[in-house]
Amino acid sequence: MQGKTLLKRALLLVLLVLAADQALKVWIKLTFYYDASIPLFGEGVNWAYLHFIENRGMAFGLEFGGRMGKLMLTLFRIVAVIGIGYMLVQQARRGASQGLVLSLALVLAGALGNIIDSTFYGMLFSESTHYQKAVLFPPEGGYAALFHGAVVDMFYFPLVDGRLPQWVPYWGGDHILFFRPVFNIADAAITCGIVWLIFAQRHAQPHTSEGSDAMNTAPAVVSENAMPEQADGGPSPEQRTDPQL
Repeated sequence: MQGKTLLKRALLLVLLVLAADQALKVWIKLTFYYDASIPLFGEGVNWAYLHFIENRGMAFGLEFGGRMGKLMLTLFRIVAVIGIGYMLVQQARRGASQGLVLSLALVLAGALGNIIDSTFYGMLFSESTHYQKAVLFPPEGGYAALFHGAVVDMFYFPLVDGRLPQWVPYWGGDHILFFRPVFNIADAAITCGIVWLIFAQRHAQPHTSEGSDAMNTAPAVVSENAMPEQADGGPSPEQRTDPQL
């Protein structure tokens, strides 16, 4: 596939993921009270929820404490996005596989989605509380300064929620909850992109190995065809003599 065509597909994927991520986050931010949740697939399904929380840390709600830590994390994300974007463009121009380029596009889209939250949401929205929904462009200003916004998370899948049997050593009777982290579309895009990137690289390795083996065996084939009598044990041209002399 030509580099320009592949680059256009990657850009389209980034825009689609980014649009879906931001549209859902804005809707959640404006319509949910903080820590509110609704079943994702109806009242009878208790393992999938839209659950509104915010975090000032990394993906899946992992914290990176303090105002200075938050600022450094946001700046690091911006630098990382620039690096990923540069790598994506270079790989597309060099004719890399579609899987490699599109997996990088997913990682880039996810990183951009969370950067928008942490960079601008603090200035654009009022604070979300248990009793008051956020407002877009509040007259009194946002809830945080530039680069200090919180990332909006909403997908919660408590697939296993119960207690371990009493006979389990040490942890018997303890509460167990899996999957605990709450995440968003951007987090999912980053995770899927990294997994796809690993498989894309592993899939490309055998082709390089086969090409190398073929190049290594080619000289031996030429040598056998060039000297047939030597291969059969016959005399070389230098050892032949004219019987008439």
